[in-house]
Amino acid sequence: MPVSLGGSYQSLTGTEDVYRSTTVTGTQQNVLDTVKKALSFVSGSGPKDEKLIATKPQPIVINSRTDSANTNTSRKMPSSGVAEETALLGTMPSDSMDDIELKNIQLQFPTTRSMSRDDSTAVEETVETDRGPITVAVQGCKTKPAIITYHDLGLNYISSFQAFFNYIDMRVLMENFCVYHINAPGQEEGAQTLPEDYVYPTMDELANQVEFVLSHFALKSFIGFGVGAGANILARYSLKNPNKVAALCLVNCASTTAGWIEWGYQKLNARHLRSKGMTQGVLDYLMWHHFGRNTEERNHDLVQVYKSYFERNVNPTNLALFIDSYIRRTDLNIHRDTDPGKTKDIHTLNMPVLNITGALSPHIDDTVTLNGRLDPKNSSWMKISDCGMVLEEQPGKVSEAFRLFLQGEGYVAPLSPVKIAQFRKASLEELLKEKFPNGQWLTSVIHITENPISAVVC
Repeated sequence: MPVSLGGSYQSLTGTEDVYRSTTVTGTQQNVLDTVKKALSFVSGSGPKDEKLIATKPQPIVINSRTDSANTNTSRKMPSSGVAEETALLGTMPSDSMDDIELKNIQLQFPTTRSMSRDDSTAVEETVETDRGPITVAVQGCKTKPAIITYHDLGLNYISSFQAFFNYIDMRVLMENFCVYHINAPGQEEGAQTLPEDYVYPTMDELANQVEFVLSHFALKSFIGFGVGAGANILARYSLKNPNKVAALCLVNCASTTAGWIEWGYQKLNARHLRSKGMTQGVLDYLMWHHFGRNTEERNHDLVQVYKSYFERNVNPTNLALFIDSYIRRTDLNIHRDTDPGKTKDIHTLNMPVLNITGALSPHIDDTVTLNGRLDPKNSSWMKISDCGMVLEEQPGKVSEAFRLFLQGEGYVAPLSPVKIAQFRKASLEELLKEKFPNGQWLTSVIHITENPISAVVC
């Protein structure tokens, strides 16, 4: 603001003043003149009509330029609408806003989670067992140490393990292992409906089928990785054949029999699956079984993918048979003995066990019960936050835990952060080459700079 009455506001566009001198000072009276007038007024020598103190201020005259087009501008303030906006915009860079628009950007990656057999790198083989043939998918070189996986209810090796083992951090492990994915009878992709007279194997008989897989591929020992019902099956086999299992990673594993609530729900689901197919009630129960509650609030897209999978890709009759077998499971009858003198006679899992669950999973209590039955010297319980289906919602945390677990058992050499970063970069480049076989990915990179106005899009 101007410090004097004759101050002015300098225009943004030129050197002329927008506001010239806005006041004209009137006749100013000093103190001596005022005293003289007061004395003359008292003595009566001064003019009678002169007032001692002026009651009205001197008029203020507004001086402004007179425009030839508008002669009444002396009574109005200068218009600051278009002129000042133009002046302000004139001080900004002259680059057009079109220069920072993103052009020719197209989505090249699929927006949905793929559960197709075509996207799998595993090779499927049929293994004959005493209870009929089963499908086993082999991923990796057979000369390397073996990892055997077993899936949960309503899933198979593709929907349960394909995304997890194709995760970037898990590819580091895939260089050192060969994975054998076991599918329960009638649960493989595109499976035909089992005959009406087919008697589905019990949980113990499903565990015995693992022995036929080892004989078929000439495996002496393996590392087990099971989820839900598959974890229970691998735990049963490990109890009977502890020398053939080097380590176990169990996700949402139940070691007890089914409770009355679980038994009632699953019996009703099996009946609906046989008579009506995949009903809404069965679908809701499967979603709760895998994800827990409030699933759509956490990961809406992933939930929609699995809902569509259960509706379209699951054989309801075969799933009903698998559910019946699971709810008729027996107790593992393992326990932890606190007497150190009887450690050799303890009936529990003697191999190292990594017991994993999600903080939002409905199977937390089952994993806690299992953890109380395991030997604390060779077992670890891990609860991962903000997830129910840990392999899908938190693959990074599970892969890190599994890698450290195997590293502690001497299967994986410690990896430096630099090597992990290099492997991630190489895996990303390999993925880009698969998506852009002609090398377009080299010219489809967006360069981001600190100044967004000068960003360059190639």
